[in-house]
Amino acid sequence: MSTEAKGILFALAGAVLWGFSGACIQYLLADYELSPLLLTAVRMLGAGALFLVVMAVTERAVFRDFLSDPTALRQGIVFGAVGLFLTQLTYACCIQVTNSGTATVIASSSIVMIMVATCLLMRRLPRLCDLAGLVLAICATYLIATKGDPGVLSIPADGLAWGLVNAAFVSFYVMYPRKMIAKFGSVAVTGFGMVFGGVASLVLLVGLQAHIGMGGEFTLMSLAIPALDPTLAVGLALIVLLGTFGAFGLYLHGIGIIGGVKGSMIGAAEPVSATVIPAVFLGTAFAGADWVGLLMMMGTIALVSLPMHPRGLHRHRRKRA
Repeated sequence: MSTEAKGILFALAGAVLWGFSGACIQYLLADYELSPLLLTAVRMLGAGALFLVVMAVTERAVFRDFLSDPTALRQGIVFGAVGLFLTQLTYACCIQVTNSGTATVIASSSIVMIMVATCLLMRRLPRLCDLAGLVLAICATYLIATKGDPGVLSIPADGLAWGLVNAAFVSFYVMYPRKMIAKFGSVAVTGFGMVFGGVASLVLLVGLQAHIGMGGEFTLMSLAIPALDPTLAVGLALIVLLGTFGAFGLYLHGIGIIGGVKGSMIGAAEPVSATVIPAVFLGTAFAGADWVGLLMMMGTIALVSLPMHPRGLHRHRRKRA
């Protein structure tokens, strides 16, 4: 097997495992009435600890350099406590209100937000393929939200809101750490980000529990901690080991081999697996409009991920000069 083929398989496995984690989250939130905040804390702290153990063994110099760099620590805290944490939390909240397939497809609109932000930062107009991707993303979101009937919102309004907010935070966590990743590598940045995000979720969880204990109310989500039985333990372990640590590790390793453009296209497997797995194993019902919306969003990912033509890039640079 060629090196490129291995890279494609790694990236594909990571994307599929992300979708698998969404199905596991849907099951635990529904059957155990687990708090999205508690689930996020467990997920991030567990995966972050695994990343740091791996890095301490295989990349000790990078581990020490990151910890001794005040700027990296500040940026890592922002990335973890804002980007990763709020991405994972809003994703779980959207799943709680809708389902993992719907949440993941709406979150995929982040690629359009990234495209728009990139055009603004580079002071260039979007390409035709970018505009086509934008139209497809809008149509996909419309179909999923209304099932094609403009007079009816077929998913809860708060579910749509959580999904769009999640897409915004996905855009932030993808764009913000680029300089850190270039300096320290994706494993270090992701690992420390997971730990910082897990600590932030734990602090928020403890603060809310104390607020409720003093007679306050918090109705966004239940903060009750269910009894740990074998099924819940296995579900949490799968989310931490496969759906977070394994998914991030495999996908990042894959795109390190094949590059970000092909990796972004292969990332389209995530909404597919997040839709198919709950449909098959959890009995989640999806209408025809949902599947059409999924195909449209996959088209968006493919179009926006196309590389810029070298001639167009040269003209852009010459105009700026």
